[in-house]
This record gives sequence, structure tokens and C-alpha cells, in this order.
Amino acid sequence: MFQPSIPPTPSGISLAGQTIIVTGGNSGVGFEAARQFLVLGAARLIITSRSASRGATAVAALKADPEVQLANGKAVIEAYELELADYRSGQRFVDRVRAEVPELDVLLANAGQFVTRRENVQSAAGGHERNMQVNCYTHLLICLELLPLLVATARARGVQGRPARITFTGSATHVLQETLTNDPVRFDAGETVIGHFDDPTHFSRLNRYADTKLCINAHVRKLAALTDSPDLVIVNNVCPGLLHATHLDDSLPFYLRYPTALARLVAGRSVQQGARTLVYAAVVGGPETNGTFLQQNKIHPGAKFLNTADGQKFIDALWTESVADCAKFDSTLGKYSHAPIAL
Repeated sequence: MFQPSIPPTPSGISLAGQTIIVTGGNSGVGFEAARQFLVLGAARLIITSRSASRGATAVAALKADPEVQLANGKAVIEAYELELADYRSGQRFVDRVRAEVPELDVLLANAGQFVTRRENVQSAAGGHERNMQVNCYTHLLICLELLPLLVATARARGVQGRPARITFTGSATHVLQETLTNDPVRFDAGETVIGHFDDPTHFSRLNRYADTKLCINAHVRKLAALTDSPDLVIVNNVCPGLLHATHLDDSLPFYLRYPTALARLVAGRSVQQGARTLVYAAVVGGPETNGTFLQQNKIHPGAKFLNTADGQKFIDALWTESVADCAKFDSTLGKYSHAPIAL
């Protein structure tokens, strides 16, 4: 296994005056991406954490970072609480952003989890399988709710400004594992996409993380196609690669932890390099990245399944169901189920 080195972010990139949100920015690759955004000059950075204390600790660490102090010591750095396992927490987060954040340039939907215990199926608030809720559904609600703010900010920046960005942290596992090829959604039998993933009989502890990343890529494709205005907002999806260290391995079966740890040691990328891929997708890549999956800072075709007729049917069904689910908490979101989305 070989991963190419990720070069530093180009020296000409400046985020001066910009506001950025990083979900899950209190630790890991999200924290490092947040740090790099600050070094690039972001005026205001908001990270999220499930815990107020962990969020405060991360904010203190960012403020104390020597490189941040040297490059951008006056930046405003904050932490907002967010529990992605609950739509209602997502809605409270959105309400706070609307009340306190007049401009938003970049939304990095980075937070995620990998829970492999079968008893956690349908354990999220609202009854959905927890991995899907955290990694996909609540993030979509947040993106749809904040889309008008992102677009308004891009318009206010004018022709000299950059398009707003919505970037999702994804994974190449959705390409490698092709989970829905082996366990497809049975539309002909009346099965729904969300129902398929909620059903414990379709839960695979080794495949569910890839399922979530497949759905993220599907959401990115659909949202980009429906907005179709990369001059105002670019929507993309990026894999940071295999990293030296990650909390995700904590949920692996014990017999996979050691070989995975060895692979990370031998071929893993540093968290700093992994974060560079997130920064590239969120602020460097141009309109050509709209609706795409990025790997090694290059556009990748993504899962073969999603590029088929059955894959498009899956994308459309997932979108319709997901938007309808989000609309239970804010009925105005129902407008996003129709194409095109007027910006």
C-alpha cells in the first residue's frame, strides 16, 4: 500500500476575513484542519464538539498554538456544542449559527464515528441507525439549513470573492468495499433506503462505515446537481487517506486492530498531511470539484455503483427520503426535494 505525499497548501491562499465551521474540529484530522485554516488567516473559526469541556480544551489549544499565534493571533475561535446523533441538536446548532454568525464562507462537515456493535443499530434519537444518523442525516440537515447563509455570503463577497464551500470528509472505503453491490436496496420489494440501513439484518460491522461514506458521496452528487451554481457554492467530498492515528480503530474487532495499526504505521499519512487534503477541497480546488469525490487532491470517479443506472436510482431515493426526514424538523426544507434549487 502506497500513499503519495500531500504537498503544503499553496502559499498564495489567504482566508483573511473568512468565517469557517468545522464539525468535529475538537480532535484528530478535523482539529488539524481547523488549525491550518487559522494559519491561512481565517478571521473566525467555529469548531463543534459533543462536550462543552472538550470544545473549550480544543479552543485553548488552538489559541496557544505557536504557528496560529504568529500568523493569526487575533482570530476569533469558538466551540459550539453539537450531538449529531440527534436531529434536534443539529437544529439547535443551526439556530445558534443563524443568530450569532452573520457570514459563513466554509462548512466542513467532518465529524463522524464508526460504531460496530450491533446493539447500537437504531440507537440514535429518532430511531435511525447511529452511524448513518451521525455521519449522514444530521449533517445534511445542517447543510440545507445553512445553505442560504453560505450563498448570501458568497454574493456579498462579489465577483472578486471565492464561492462558498460545503465539504464533507469521506473515505475511499466507499469505493473499495462496494457494499450495495453485495447487499442492494430492494426497491422492487418496497424497501426504502433509510429503512434498509435501519434494518438490523442489513447491518455489517465491517461495512457500515463504508455505507455511510457512500451515502455522503450520494448526497454530495445530488446537492451539487440541484444547486448547479459553483460560482456561488461548491459542494465536494474528500478522503484524507489512511492516517497514522485515528480514534476510529477503537471500534474495530480486536482481531483487526493489530493489522490495521501495522498498516497505519507502515503506510499511514500524518494527520498534518491528511488535513491538507481537507483544506485543499475546502478552499483550493476550483469549480471542477463541484459534486465530486477527491482523493490525493485529485478528482476520483468514486464508487462504480453510483455511476450506474441503479446507482442513480439509489442517489435519487436517498435524497428524497433524507430531505423528507429533515423536513420533519423544519418543514421549509421540503423545497430542497425538487430540482433545481433556486439560489
